[in-house]
Amino acid sequence: MVPQFRAAEPRSLVDLRHYDQSHFDRGRSGWIILLWWFLQAIVFPITPHSLHLPRIWLLRLFGAAIGEGVMIRPTARFTYPWKVSIGDWSWIGDDVVIYSLDRVHIGSHCVISQKSYLCTGSHDIRDRAFALKTAPIAIEDGVWIAADCFIAPGVTIGANAVIGARSTVFKSMPEQMVCWGNPCQPQARRELT
Repeated sequence: MVPQFRAAEPRSLVDLRHYDQSHFDRGRSGWIILLWWFLQAIVFPITPHSLHLPRIWLLRLFGAAIGEGVMIRPTARFTYPWKVSIGDWSWIGDDVVIYSLDRVHIGSHCVISQKSYLCTGSHDIRDRAFALKTAPIAIEDGVWIAADCFIAPGVTIGANAVIGARSTVFKSMPEQMVCWGNPCQPQARRELT
């Protein structure tokens, strides 16, 4: 006998039937977005790991501002490249997700290590309709975000800071500090030689 499921009366004040993101500007038409997602899904994965130029060319074609000497791995993902800027000689690792509902700026000589997630979108937990909220992310020059980090909307990582592996960053981190934890906190000064 197959169990029967019936809609229960909502016990919470959240009502997702009223979710509305009509105010949100994706920055391009639906057709351009669909074309981008298709090309990223097909072209990125088949390009050789060390050949970064085809991926950079494609990102630039769709409006990303990318500097000289940048390395982007084939499994990196960009939601809306026209909202992304990357400075000179920066590296974007395997399985990095740049969820660019808002602006994402990555400075020069930065490393965003594998499986890190830069997230510019969230939801208003006080709103019954769970309204979409976005805020930009800024990664200043010389930053290393180590493997599997989460960077929340509205965060700025100061120049030459290090974010330790698997850290969860909900607030901005100061420049030239080594920071780690969940939630991430400054732990020690980064001394460069």
